[in-house]
Amino acid sequence: MKNEVIKVEGMSCMHCVNAIKKAVGGLKGVETVEVDLNGKTVAVSYDEEKVTLSDIKNAIEDQGYDVT
Repeated sequence: MKNEVIKVEGMSCMHCVNAIKKAVGGLKGVETVEVDLNGKTVAVSYDEEKVTLSDIKNAIEDQGYDVT
């Protein structure tokens, strides 16, 4: 299991949190997703053999947020 913390701009409310959790959590191989609105971060635990960091970042960007 690999753990990454991704900086994300544009999150402002619980809708943002839920959208990201649903999009990233729905990816095969993602174990946990924790969104920190104040810190503007998304912490993800995932299986590198099933999903890539790029896939996770793309899922966040597809929801309309900027990965920095």
